[in-house]
Amino acid sequence: MNSRRNYDIAFVGLKPGTHEFEYTIDDKFFVEYQEQDFRHCTAHVKLSLEKQNGFMLLKFEVGGKLEVTCDRCGNNLPLELWDEFNLVVKMVDEPDVMNEQEEDPDVYYISKGESHLHIADWIYEFINLSIPMQRMCADDEMGGPHCNKEVLEMLRKLEEQKQSSINPLWKGLEKFKDLEDN
Repeated sequence: MNSRRNYDIAFVGLKPGTHEFEYTIDDKFFVEYQEQDFRHCTAHVKLSLEKQNGFMLLKFEVGGKLEVTCDRCGNNLPLELWDEFNLVVKMVDEPDVMNEQEEDPDVYYISKGESHLHIADWIYEFINLSIPMQRMCADDEMGGPHCNKEVLEMLRKLEEQKQSSINPLWKGLEKFKDLEDN
């Protein structure tokens, strides 16, 4: 739990203006969270915090690399991370009520009496959001060093079988497929 304090920012002592923070994230960071579907994470998070009266603007820049399982062939696939996330933190009297009512996910409320920002959960969320939904190499990279060639060959054969087993009921309708409306 002590390592979580590394991700607390005492903003009360900060002067108005922009302040920079940098964090290096590895697999140890994710131990306290649920099981991840990636491994070998080496991420760099740069946080730019602009303090104003009553609110703060946070800009997270996430970069680095990690390894996921390819959706196409099941092999390990290294991915590069890069994304930016902006967050507005407003100081109010009733933050719980405001956070429940707020529809914008980029706005977060804290109590006026708070002295620290706890950013570990945001870093966790932003790294996960930096990972693409579809995790596979590009079509031009298919068959490269990270691909399982046996699985790709099996997928190619299945696609050929699918093409050859078109239902004869629909066979005559192919000629109408590419007609344009007149």
